Formats: sequence, C-alpha cells, structure tokens
Amino acid sequence: MNVLSVNVGLPRGIESQGAIVRTAIFKTPVTGPIQVRRLNLDGDRQSDLRVHGGVHKAVYVYPSEHYAFWRDEIPATDLAWGAFGENLTTEGLREDTTRVGDRFRIGSAEFVVTQPRMPCFKLGIRFGRPDMVKRFLESGRSGFYLSVAQEGVVAAGDPVTRVGSDDSTLTVAELVRLYTAKDPEQDLLRRASELPALPESWRSHFRQRLDA
Repeated sequence: MNVLSVNVGLPRGIESQGAIVRTAIFKTPVTGPIQVRRLNLDGDRQSDLRVHGGVHKAVYVYPSEHYAFWRDEIPATDLAWGAFGENLTTEGLREDTTRVGDRFRIGSAEFVVTQPRMPCFKLGIRFGRPDMVKRFLESGRSGFYLSVAQEGVVAAGDPVTRVGSDDSTLTVAELVRLYTAKDPEQDLLRRASELPALPESWRSHFRQRLDA
C-alpha cells in the first residue's frame, strides 16, 4: 500500500446556476513533502466548516483503483489525481478491507480511519453533472476520511502501513451500505451505533434507525 499523489487546494468561488458557491473540492497534486497538521495538510483548507473539515475529516483518501471505473462512466472528463477532492490518492487501500478505527502510518504521520465520505452537491458542481452525487453513492466507491493521530510529513511515494486494527469493527464499505440501506440489518445498526472511532453524528444516525 502506498500514496500515489498528495493533493491540496484552497477555497474558491465557482459560479453555479447564477450564484457563486465557495468550495475547496478542486485539489492539485504537489511535489515534495507536505506537513500534516491536526486539521489538514499545509496548503489545504475546507470551505464550509459546518459540514467539512474538523478533526474527524482532516484528510480525505480516495483509492486510485476507482479511477478506471470513473473513466468508463464519464469518459469525457479529465480525471487527474485529486479529481474527487481527495488529499491522498492511494494504491492498495480499499473500502472493503479498511475498517473504521484502523490506524495507518504514512511518512512520519499517523492517521485513524473515521468515516466514509457522503458527498454533497459540490461534487456535482465539480464535474458539471447534477447526477454525480447519486452516481457516486450508488457506486460504493466512497473513499474515507482520516483524523490525524500524530502530526508529521507525507509525500507521494510514501508507503502506507497499517499499525492498528480491530476486526470487530465494520469496514468502510459496510458502513456505506448500512447508511444507504432502506431496510438495514438491526444487528449491524446496533454495532455501528457503538463504534467508538465513528463520529457521534454517525452513531446517532444509526441509533435513530434502530427499531424501538
């Protein structure tokens, strides 16, 4: 497992349907080492801190393996690394083998997997496709967020080493399916609602869906 690209970007205004929308979804690959801080990477910011950023969404990871799928799905779109707003484009990390609570060392920094990505309307703006959010969710190719357990430096080419995992937790893929299921399994809902590494907003959502 390794990092193929480190991508950063600052908020900017984009015209959409006659209005200016601020977004930081546009990320550009950088060369050389980048400092990892508690809330983001140097040179990177989130635009709307009500729904983006914070300790549980400090760094966004997207598997490079998904790019082949999207190049078939939206062939006329330029898909350079970072196209999905990810900070780290990785190789060898998948949602079905990565669990919430997994701890990874990348470069001199350490991270903890916190939650899948649930995209907002700005993903549609990024690709100029109003249906992109729906297609992204249905694809199951969500990527996932990391919190920063130890600040450090990362760079493209760094290996990704799993230094901690708990097989009793749920994978990122299982959480996505559970979140979007119309009739979710009650046992999985209960397990998800009790995961300490999962942010409270997610646990609360799953508790609310438990049968009384």
